[in-house]
Amino acid sequence: MAAKLTAEERKEGLAGLPDWTDVPDRDAIRREFRFKSFNQAFGFMTRVAMQAERLDHHPEWFNVYNRVDVTLTTHDCDGLSTLDLKLARFMDRAALATGQ
Repeated sequence: MAAKLTAEERKEGLAGLPDWTDVPDRDAIRREFRFKSFNQAFGFMTRVAMQAERLDHHPEWFNVYNRVDVTLTTHDCDGLSTLDLKLARFMDRAALATGQ
């Protein structure tokens, strides 16, 4: 089971993720990705889905046309864990590779 990040670990981890914001009233982070087309958004989601399966850690997300809204938290520990930081970093790289 993943361990919840300490306050210091959270601060350090989020320092490298400037586009992610805290979710009010939850120990979670969120980001909105916007792409040029539905095809790019769907390609991004496909890449992320494959990585999420490898990590056995799945995002909460919502997609409409070219927008993908993502919330990350680890339900097993009821808060942020290293899995969330790993997946957020992967998503940031995947978005750049997709052309966001």
